[in-house]
Amino acid sequence: MAALVLEYYLVLRSVLRDKPHLRPCLTRCRHCGIFFLTRPCNARRRPRVSCPFGCCEGHRRRESTRRSGAYYRHPQGQRKKSALNQKRRAPSLQTTELEKLPKAPARKVPELEPPLIPWDEALIEYVRMASSLIEERWVSRQEILELLDKQMRQRSEPRRTQLDYTVAWLKKYPP
Repeated sequence: MAALVLEYYLVLRSVLRDKPHLRPCLTRCRHCGIFFLTRPCNARRRPRVSCPFGCCEGHRRRESTRRSGAYYRHPQGQRKKSALNQKRRAPSLQTTELEKLPKAPARKVPELEPPLIPWDEALIEYVRMASSLIEERWVSRQEILELLDKQMRQRSEPRRTQLDYTVAWLKKYPP
C-alpha cells in the first residue's frame, strides 16, 4: 500500500509542477491525512474535506451506526426494535408452503463475456473531476470508464517510464 501512495504522490507532485494553478485545490483528508485534489469550490474549505479513497464511505458508516445506536437507546427505539425482533422470530406461512414445493435443479449458463470489473463510483467520480481539472476541459464518466477498461485490458509488460524507475529506486532506497 505504501508503494501505491508513494507512486500517487509522485504523480501528484508532477501534476502540480506542470499546473501550478491547481495548488489551491490541493487539500489534506481530515481522516487519513492523505493529500488529494479537490474541487475549486472546496479548495479553501474548513474543516477539511474527506478524501474519496474510502474515508467518505467510512465516515458515513460510522455516523449511521452512531445514529442507529442513539435511536435504539431511547424507549421508542427499544419498542420498535423489540417489535422487529418478534416479527423476525414468528414463522410465516408463506415460507413453510414454499419449503414443501419441489426444487428444480439449477442450470449452468455459460459466460459469454468476461465479467466487468465493478468500479467504485466515488473513485470514478474523483478521477473524472481530477482529470477535468488537469486537462482543463470537461471529462465525461464514459471517457474514464473507457480509459480504465483499456488499461485493465493490456496484457503485455509495457516499457517502464521514468516515473516507474523513480518509484522503483525510492522503494529500494527510501528517504
